[in-house]
Amino acid sequence: MQLVLHYDGAEFAGWQRQPAQRTVQGVLEEALAQLCGSPVAALGAGRTDAGVHARGQAVGVRVPTKWEGVPLRRALNAVLPRDVWVAAAHDMRSEFHARYDATARRYSYYVGTDELAYSPFRRRWEWPVHHALDRARLDAGAAAILGEHRFLAFAVRGTAPATDEHRCTIHHAEWRDRPGGLVFEIEANRFLHHMVRFLVGTMIEVAAGHRPADTMSVLLAAADNQETSAPAPANALFLDAVHYPRDLYLTAE
Repeated sequence: MQLVLHYDGAEFAGWQRQPAQRTVQGVLEEALAQLCGSPVAALGAGRTDAGVHARGQAVGVRVPTKWEGVPLRRALNAVLPRDVWVAAAHDMRSEFHARYDATARRYSYYVGTDELAYSPFRRRWEWPVHHALDRARLDAGAAAILGEHRFLAFAVRGTAPATDEHRCTIHHAEWRDRPGGLVFEIEANRFLHHMVRFLVGTMIEVAAGHRPADTMSVLLAAADNQETSAPAPANALFLDAVHYPRDLYLTAE
């Protein structure tokens, strides 16, 4: 079965279960064990970092046959804490694997550019940026990363196998205006550790005039991340959706 989760990551030490730490996986598995009467593993499509949010995290679970999607969703939402919510539950083919069967993932990153971005009612989910930003430079940066590239410069060093070429195919990358600021939307076949945050942090530096206009293109050809800007803060990043082949679904999406 596939569960689609929304969660506010502010009070979690990330997705992955950790000893003595509150994590999304840990909280979800506790709720599943309570309902099913025995331990149930919850396999996420991706391991969101501490502070990162989701409104489309896909989770694969194997539960007793008495549980169907709709009743399980209702029961879980009755026992989960307020910062986690099951938005949907899909019956899947037995071979479904939440991580390896994903064909694409979609993220969004929120940047606040007005004074109210510093309000506690917004800065929990946005990155307030007080520098003037050149929108043309942001758009050019997003265009530069479209397609297949090696993203060695935009990943935490040592978090992928030495044989991994760090190649990703970006299907969509766009900056959009929104009330009070901007949102960066990106969809790709895979993402590397901290990749979206490195991309956003670097594009913002370029748009603020702190780095040359061709920085993104130069870094795509780099062999390491030594010249990459610091990653943008985790609190403004959302995992929006995970996509799978339709033939893996036993119920309508």
